[in-house]
Amino acid sequence: MSQPTDVTHRSVSSPAGRIHLVEQGTGPLVLLVHGFPESWYSWRHQLPVLAAAGYRAVAMDVRGYGRSSKPASVAAYRMLDLVEDNVAVVRALGEETAVIVGHDWGATIAASSALVRPEVFRAVGLLSVPYAPPGGPRPSEVFAHMGGDEEFYVSYFQEPERAEAEIEPDVRGWLAGFYAAFSADTMPAAPDPHFVSRGGQLRDRFPAGRLPAWLSADDLDVYAGEFERTGMTGALNRYRNMDRDWADLAAFHGAPITQPSLFVGGALDASTTWLSDAIRAYPTTLPGLVSSHLLDGCGHWIQQERREEVNEILTGWLASLPA
Repeated sequence: MSQPTDVTHRSVSSPAGRIHLVEQGTGPLVLLVHGFPESWYSWRHQLPVLAAAGYRAVAMDVRGYGRSSKPASVAAYRMLDLVEDNVAVVRALGEETAVIVGHDWGATIAASSALVRPEVFRAVGLLSVPYAPPGGPRPSEVFAHMGGDEEFYVSYFQEPERAEAEIEPDVRGWLAGFYAAFSADTMPAAPDPHFVSRGGQLRDRFPAGRLPAWLSADDLDVYAGEFERTGMTGALNRYRNMDRDWADLAAFHGAPITQPSLFVGGALDASTTWLSDAIRAYPTTLPGLVSSHLLDGCGHWIQQERREEVNEILTGWLASLPA
């Protein structure tokens, strides 16, 4: 599909400098936060549906992505800074509170926003990545021990300039492979694309030659065009702050999110299978959980792979929230 034309683009001031956002509709504010490697465009199927349901739907470019500011310092991409960007967006839009919904890294950003600033974020929806309270071992130490003779993709992304050297010579081709690797209809049975062979590249395990059904060539052009313009470093810097986040959020280690919440995951997504213990812990960690859904036959890019089903779940959940 081509870029939607019945939306409003604007930039607002934030601690990052500026945050670009796309807005549609009027009513209670719903802030939509994307993951890696995407942009506001990953919510293109949700914006008109939420607007038609009576909400002010706002999809933002996270700092480092798209038309939002891209600070130079790696440390500028720590979680607490992203939380404050979200607060700044709510305030810039003239609102005191918002519902926040995130996918992939955006789910973790949304959960952290609800945890750290509950007076602003009155409800939280999480897509694909379950909530697990901060704490536990230092993340870099956990990732370093995953995969045995292979390297976990997060460790691969954490080394400055390494993933950029793989991706940036062929952004469009790399993105096509990455999206396909974690989509239900194109994901490979083996070897696991979450891991890198020693001396290899992540793309060595991507499926080739076929786009997933949810991704048109025009959609891919939109994503690739943004990253060809901005480079990949701002997006990858999120992975390079996980130990900082672990330290910054020490006061919240083990803390539940008590606001009304929603979880929607794909049954074929490693985020839900590897973190199944986190989902089982929801009665303790998400005591305000309204509903939890695992979509059969669905991969990682959930609001694009299964847009109608996700839209129905989102609008039903939003309608259930206190005014």
